[in-house]
Amino acid sequence: MRALEQRGRNVRITGLRSEFSALLRLIAAHGVTPERAAPVKTGLLASIGQRAWRGLTGMSGMLAFIGENAIILLRSLARPRRIRWRPILHNLKTTGFEALPITGLLAFLMGVVIAYQGADQLQRFGANIFIVDLVGLAMLRELSPLLTAIIVAGRSGSAYAAQIGTMKVTEEIDALRTIGIVPQELLVLPKLLALIIALPLLTVYTDVTGVLGGMIMANYMLDISFDVFLDRFDDAITLSSYLIGIGKAPVFAAIIALVGCYQGFQVSGSADSVGRQTTVSVVQAIFLIIVVDALFSIVFNWLDL
Repeated sequence: MRALEQRGRNVRITGLRSEFSALLRLIAAHGVTPERAAPVKTGLLASIGQRAWRGLTGMSGMLAFIGENAIILLRSLARPRRIRWRPILHNLKTTGFEALPITGLLAFLMGVVIAYQGADQLQRFGANIFIVDLVGLAMLRELSPLLTAIIVAGRSGSAYAAQIGTMKVTEEIDALRTIGIVPQELLVLPKLLALIIALPLLTVYTDVTGVLGGMIMANYMLDISFDVFLDRFDDAITLSSYLIGIGKAPVFAAIIALVGCYQGFQVSGSADSVGRQTTVSVVQAIFLIIVVDALFSIVFNWLDL
């Protein structure tokens, strides 16, 4: 009203109830005017500092979450009766069995691509048979565990964050604490154990499908028969190369489960927060998987494996 009056307009309010009219007269008598807070401008250094602080806070929270779940896991292993086997079997079905089609198809296509790209180069030097070494080592040591972990992170890690986040929005997490149930024991531990079991098995499955795709392409491009391919595969691939790929899978599984569940617990009261934390969980899980895989490569190189 005052803004309009300052512009030379005549303003009159009619039809108000008596209590509202009295309130309006009271405000006018005391000269109360709403003031808009001036936006606070943050400098570049202050912005960098705030982001760094948020990153350190998130990292410390993640470490505390990992430690808390480690203690719960040790207590459950000391008392196996506390382990909830039905949720573990359910999560094995959803994260393992139901992921077979997508992981198998992508690993098969990856084997086809590797063989197709390598066949032309090897054919120039008359080294056709080494396509077996290329496909076998690439799939078993690196691509199968890495590709499977990335697919599961996008598929199951996001589902973990969304499920726990939705439960927090609907206050189911608070209800569990109220009746004396530790949420991590009911929600995190079954997912963690199921994924640690399922991901190595999925990696073995993608090893087979990836090598099968490379074998079919080698037969098509280089006329290498299946018998010759398998005979060379037995000589080219050592047991350590196979176990290295399998050994990475439980570490990747722990990263996916812990990051997804942690981001689910970080949801704060709205559907928008659920979507945001789900996205963060996938990005963080894939980033950490690639970083840990790089560290594995460095360590294995030092150990000459």
